[in-house]
Amino acid sequence: MGNDMVKRLAWSGLLAGIGALTTIVANKLATAIWVRIFDEDPPE
Repeated sequence: MGNDMVKRLAWSGLLAGIGALTTIVANKLATAIWVRIFDEDPPE
């Protein structure tokens, strides 16, 4: 039972970490595209 719980927690942590990393990368990419197209910072 404990082993299954550890696996579930590890899976949740992995998903959260990848989700956060994906969000950061997507934000940086969108900002770079916006600056290249409009030559200004994106709206806040």
